[in-house]
Amino acid sequence: MNRINSLFKTKPSGILSIYFCAGHPTLNSTCDIIRSLQQHGIDMIEVGIPFSDPMADGPVIQDAATQALRNGMSLRTLFSQLEDIRKDVTIPLILMGYLNPILHFGFEEFCKECVRVGIDGMIIPDLPFNDYLKDYKPIADSYDLRIIMLITPETSDERIRLIDSHTDGFIYMVSSAATTGAQREFDAAKQAYFSRINAMNLHNPRMIGFGISNRQTLEAAQQNAAGAIIGSKFVSLLQQNPSPADAIEQLFEALR
Repeated sequence: MNRINSLFKTKPSGILSIYFCAGHPTLNSTCDIIRSLQQHGIDMIEVGIPFSDPMADGPVIQDAATQALRNGMSLRTLFSQLEDIRKDVTIPLILMGYLNPILHFGFEEFCKECVRVGIDGMIIPDLPFNDYLKDYKPIADSYDLRIIMLITPETSDERIRLIDSHTDGFIYMVSSAATTGAQREFDAAKQAYFSRINAMNLHNPRMIGFGISNRQTLEAAQQNAAGAIIGSKFVSLLQQNPSPADAIEQLFEALR
């Protein structure tokens, strides 16, 4: 069974997933961060593929991507770094990146490399859903890889049900239509959005991301979905701390 599916089967609630950008803060820090996250009990990891125009990301992740590219990170380098990661890492690993560098690499070649190094799925924010159905899903399915689709408060019920019917793994619930970045709390409009999606009784589990940085936003996400995804807050802490372990411990402090 794909590790993503296995996670949600064995732990249907309270999941914590962490995003960071490969090649940040240093070119060779990626595997150390992954191992440290697993050692601290994180359930799932999203490894960002740096891109020069990350349109869905706020300034923190944009800056991290810029630094990673300057450090020399590329998809080929990332796959090389991940070659031995499955010797001691057992939790689901997802690559998150924009379509341009993946297409430049070649989508089927990208899938082959994902399988070779033990990646379980991918999130491609700018992949059109119709293109996903026609051109990408059949290839990913043949490699037992999950393509995770995003929904926002502006996504129609009809589109959400279509996504739910044609995806597997989980649905990424973006907490707002804005870019990524920490928020102090989720307002009434976001809470209404969470309630609306809850009432739809979707087949796939859901994870809530964008804006989670403290106990209030974490609890709101975990009460309204299978779990929460934290990105910008952790990326900031990686920049500020000398080691991944210190960054994770500071994150846990912020979430208490």
